[in-house]
Amino acid sequence: MDKIVILPKGVCCDRIEVELDGDAIKHVEFIGGCHGNGQAIGRLLVGMKPEKAADVLAGVNCEGKGTSCADQFARGIREQVPFPAE
Repeated sequence: MDKIVILPKGVCCDRIEVELDGDAIKHVEFIGGCHGNGQAIGRLLVGMKPEKAADVLAGVNCEGKGTSCADQFARGIREQVPFPAE
């Protein structure tokens, strides 16, 4: 099992911890920020492939910041997880 730590920029959460089990997301925890939204997003991502999760969450904008905790998750996953070639 792999563990990834994402250090988001420009959003409320301080850190995002992601556990992968093979090619699927096993657990996601948003540290800081809106606790309820972080839990909800984390639960929805369980079992999803990282590349699919990044596609779904990329570009979510929070209050005109140009990013969000969800978008920072997508960016971090794309930076740290090697996606299979298409």
